[in-house]
Amino acid sequence: MLIKGNILGTFAILLWSMLASLGVLAKRVPPFELISISFLIAFLIGLTLWKKESRGILTHFKLPLKVWLVGIIGLFGYHYFYFLAIRNAPAIEANLINYLWPLFIVLFSAFLPNEKLKWFHIVGILFGLAGVIFLISNGSAFSFESRYAKGYIYAFTAAIIWATYSVISRLFSHISTSSVGAFCGVTAILSLICHMLFETTVIPDLRETTTILLIGLGPLGGAFFLWDYGMKNGNIQLLGSMSYFIPLLSTALLILLKISQPSSSVWIACTLVVFGSIISSLQLVKNLIKR
Repeated sequence: MLIKGNILGTFAILLWSMLASLGVLAKRVPPFELISISFLIAFLIGLTLWKKESRGILTHFKLPLKVWLVGIIGLFGYHYFYFLAIRNAPAIEANLINYLWPLFIVLFSAFLPNEKLKWFHIVGILFGLAGVIFLISNGSAFSFESRYAKGYIYAFTAAIIWATYSVISRLFSHISTSSVGAFCGVTAILSLICHMLFETTVIPDLRETTTILLIGLGPLGGAFFLWDYGMKNGNIQLLGSMSYFIPLLSTALLILLKISQPSSSVWIACTLVVFGSIISSLQLVKNLIKR
């Protein structure tokens, strides 16, 4: 289950790295409208999994209150505060703060039963963080101004929420991963309410509809099921460190599709993130050698 957890968690990371490129094709669609539709698709994925389990649909809604709170706050809360951050602070600084969540996952994992945080986990995750800082800032200086304090707090809150949700999922390993479908359904409703309150509806054209379908099946839908399984069964410190590949692979895909231009910062970030992931994998390598 450990290997399968690592593989599925890695697939989630790969899917999330596609979000920026797909988002470009659906940029006319407001954020909460996009999230609402995408999570509706994710809910339908959950329905499909429930039917295969043959335990009845209502059974999957009969979850302990604490599980509901963690799931809804994790999925809806993270996206809510992330978009508030982007609205109230410059994108570069907001994203830098937001990408503290992989670091927090590794740090918070130390409080889990039977999990030990070792020096190479810390060193590896710090190299990954350094790579992301280089990538997002494009190697140039960036500044945090007090007038954007509210946005920074929102970004920090988003990072804490996602890291906490990911780590606490480990404590709910007895809850089926298919339960994520129920959280996605509620998140779709809450996002629709936010859309109606804060945004103007945009009717997507055929290309945008196809793109939204892909987003719902992948980065803003299917990926959450994969991540849940990875957090419950995989090497949580390793997956946390590997999460820094998301902005790197995202940028690489944008360059490949000629949406963005390559720069020296990409290569520096690549070196730092890869090196950090290798360091974080030391225990895994040692275990393979012992076999």
